[in-house]
Amino acid sequence: MLITPIENPSCQRASSAHNSQVHPIRIIHSRAPIRVCDNGGWTDTWFAEHGRIFNIAVSPCAEVRIAAYPRNSRPHRIEVHAENFGEVFVHSDDWSHHPLLEAAISMLPAPEQYALQIDLFCEAPAGASTGTSAAITVALLAALDQLRGRSLSAHELAYAAQKVETEMLGRQCGIQDQLAAAYGGVNYIDMHAYPHASISRLSLSEKTLRELDQRLVLIFLGRTHDSSRVHEQVIRELENAGPEDARIEALRSTAPRSRDALFTGDWTALGRAMIDNTEAQAALNAALVGSDARNIIDIAHTHGALGWKVNGAGGEGGSITLLCGTRPADTRTLVREIESAGPYVCIPTTLCAHGAITWE
Repeated sequence: MLITPIENPSCQRASSAHNSQVHPIRIIHSRAPIRVCDNGGWTDTWFAEHGRIFNIAVSPCAEVRIAAYPRNSRPHRIEVHAENFGEVFVHSDDWSHHPLLEAAISMLPAPEQYALQIDLFCEAPAGASTGTSAAITVALLAALDQLRGRSLSAHELAYAAQKVETEMLGRQCGIQDQLAAAYGGVNYIDMHAYPHASISRLSLSEKTLRELDQRLVLIFLGRTHDSSRVHEQVIRELENAGPEDARIEALRSTAPRSRDALFTGDWTALGRAMIDNTEAQAALNAALVGSDARNIIDIAHTHGALGWKVNGAGGEGGSITLLCGTRPADTRTLVREIESAGPYVCIPTTLCAHGAITWE
């Protein structure tokens, strides 16, 4: 499991001891999937103006649990347990601990009668370029929405999560990760004018879905994605180039090709679209397809993989999606060779037909 141990056990023990004295009034759970194989990524941004994106929602899902207690029964109004980071902290208005989590909590304030303990976890590590942060944000907002009486549709939930990053935190952020987390499934997104988009969940045969599930492999490159300088450079260049720049159009074109390939069950065509998208990323800046990704691609090509897609915006670290052949034994051999070639880890995935879900 790709988590670090709790760094503040004394804080955790104190919290647990306090919790044993008072039972929660309500317990709400939520889950939202991550995404892989985001062909057409980079075109769901403000500088692209319009875009076409294909992506696949998969588990492991981001998981959120909110325990709501009587307001005056706990020493702090909102306590957050960020398991992946091994941290327990008290939510504050200055968002000094984890701005993304705290901004999301501030967007949908909890009813005044409650004090909350919020637990968050995802098996896929943050920084894996699989939309993990978006999935956590969507799952957290879904749970808070349930706590408040539930009013947000899937589309509204996705756009609320996107606003947390763009409007509340002032970050660069597209729309596809949040839509995948909110809706789930295999998606074709048509962004007609940023950030407004329609999303079509592909209606595929059970046979196609099973085969897609069997063929997909997600490889974590052993370190979290960190290429902000490269991304800033690419954004400056694309902003100056305009939305009809040939490099952006090359990325856009891979999304409808991916959609059509799945409708016809043409795995070679899907793999080709993935490869073309990865090379189009490299055309934006060679550093967007890092040395570890190139190493994985070389191994995958040697073993007859049909396609590969550097997930997310690309750069050093992060992850890559592989589209393998029909023989599971060959896929297992490929994974073993990849994992023996460096600090690479296969993250088991399954297709996730549902988007954000909550239960109480």
